[in-house]
Amino acid sequence: MAESEPEREVLTWDLFGTASRELAETVADSGFRPDLILSIARGGLFVAGALGYALDVKNLYVMNVEFYTGVDERLDLPVMLPPVPNAVDLAGAKVLVADDVADTGATLKLVRDFCADEVAEVRCAVVYEKPASTVACDYVWRRTDRWINFPWSTEPPVVTREGQVLDA
Repeated sequence: MAESEPEREVLTWDLFGTASRELAETVADSGFRPDLILSIARGGLFVAGALGYALDVKNLYVMNVEFYTGVDERLDLPVMLPPVPNAVDLAGAKVLVADDVADTGATLKLVRDFCADEVAEVRCAVVYEKPASTVACDYVWRRTDRWINFPWSTEPPVVTREGQVLDA
């Protein structure tokens, strides 16, 4: 690693297995029993799947949100991409929002606020939370201020596709 390059947090697949299990145990130990898990795609898909199995929750929803465009590069505001779940489908449920990282907190806030008026309760679970996050997550495996190398996004794509975002 070059001297000028900042140190990174590295999450391997094996460590993700440990992290997701420990995160699930934290949720379970709190007494919270979600009716469904709302995953923030794409990184949150892995977290939601692991939590779903560990917490015996089969009802998983997905919110597609675009925010990051590169390493520490992001849009001005996060944007929900279609298909957007119908908030009425979440009515009265205890919801666990799952994502890989709470960096600025903007994506989590968008998703949490989207469903907050419809659901009985909403809590957030992340593998990592950064100090700058505007959302204090209910369940966090580890806190860091470093850039994180996730096992699913460390390697470049096998193919590069431009213009994938579909207009609603």
